[in-house]
Amino acid sequence: MSRGPLVVVGDLLLDEDIEGEAGRLAPDAPVPVVDVAGVWRRAGGAGLAAVLAARLGSRSGARRGDRRNAPDVVLVTALGSDEASAAARRCLGDRVRLVTVPLDGTLPVKTRVLAGGRPVVRLDRGGGTPGRPGTEVARALESAGAVLVSDYGRGTADALREWLAAAARRVPVVWDPHPRGGPPVAGTRLATPNAKEAAALSPRPGSSLRSHAERGAELAERWGATHVVITLGAAGALLTRAGSTAPLLVPAPAVSGGDPCGAGDCFAAAAAMALAEGALPEEAVERAVSEAAAFVGAGGASAVSGARQDATPPTPGREPAQDAFALARRVRARGGTVVATGGCFDLLHAGHVGLLERAGRIGDCLIVCVNSDASLARLKGPGRPLTPLADRMRVLAALGSVDAVVAFDEDTPERLLEALRPDVWVKGGDYSPDGLPETRALRRWGGQTVVLPYLDGRSTTLLADRAARAAAAGRSDR
Repeated sequence: MSRGPLVVVGDLLLDEDIEGEAGRLAPDAPVPVVDVAGVWRRAGGAGLAAVLAARLGSRSGARRGDRRNAPDVVLVTALGSDEASAAARRCLGDRVRLVTVPLDGTLPVKTRVLAGGRPVVRLDRGGGTPGRPGTEVARALESAGAVLVSDYGRGTADALREWLAAAARRVPVVWDPHPRGGPPVAGTRLATPNAKEAAALSPRPGSSLRSHAERGAELAERWGATHVVITLGAAGALLTRAGSTAPLLVPAPAVSGGDPCGAGDCFAAAAAMALAEGALPEEAVERAVSEAAAFVGAGGASAVSGARQDATPPTPGREPAQDAFALARRVRARGGTVVATGGCFDLLHAGHVGLLERAGRIGDCLIVCVNSDASLARLKGPGRPLTPLADRMRVLAALGSVDAVVAFDEDTPERLLEALRPDVWVKGGDYSPDGLPETRALRRWGGQTVVLPYLDGRSTTLLADRAARAAAAGRSDR
């Protein structure tokens, strides 16, 4: 069935990460000196939400074997003629269709300085006022199959309020509110404030689940929204509605480490994509909690592709066990050997475990690079993955031989290895290492590729075929 696009409306920002290491204090003040290793730019705010929605839609279509019916994503936002606006356009590329409102001023830029993967300081600069929307904006909203409002309190949603109110009468609207922005329009299907935002929007004492539930119900009634879901970070999310004292609590999967930057955008994008595909609000919240947890574990906003400004690749992902890139830097700094291996690991079996145990004994740390769900689907075809990325990463991270796990979206881990720069890359099976793209990458910094044998007769394909035959035999016995 053909659907209209998911239209994301909101304030585009330019996110910038300056990454490096801090091993000393400045001589003139007690502040850390960050030796910069790389600068990374990406679309933030509504731009991040739109990119994540496009990625989720593509992945959902791949799982169903029906990419053509995954909703397209359109981003309606304010852009100017300044350098930051041009950089944000480059970061978006062709991943979403862009419909613009004129911006009087400059695009906001949010800069984080990170040392060892941890934020040291954040700098905000720039800002402007959205102008009058044109007819293209009206057409985009009239054609929408669902709408996500990503409000960062900078005026874009307010400028389009009339069209958004009309859209809420026809299609699902998800509204990610901001205390500095206007309220969601009446008829919003799902509003998604986090706990801090909800407390600012509905100031009442307490931070218990009961207090959150009362805030959510009060906000739903005040806004005329069908549901309000309050996101609670590692505790999950609380789905409320007006007049109800029995909210739905959706716990979050356990995630150790990771980067929570952008988790709210991922949550809202996942919920909007689920509603666009026909899910109920309860189903949309469950999917959003799962996707946001996986997003944090895989590195948060840092894992989203953007535009590099210099020759040193930044951290493209972080994982549940510990930060793979910080770990590699620490091991190299003390003269150790960084070992990496990779694969789909769709069904972890004895062959995988044996390979990882042997690989872990080669050096001082073992980092496992895992194909994302979209990458795995392209590689293995319809019906795959059998196990979602978050579960695969969690199982791998629990193995004693594995020190860190990190995901990649491309067909091969070559770009990830450029950032990780392991000393040894381990491949399992009967490959010829000379023909591998990973081998070409490792040669650039003097690394070595080695091949280790798998245990005979163990493979995910064989296990899946055996399970399918067993299920078919069970049906025929009935």
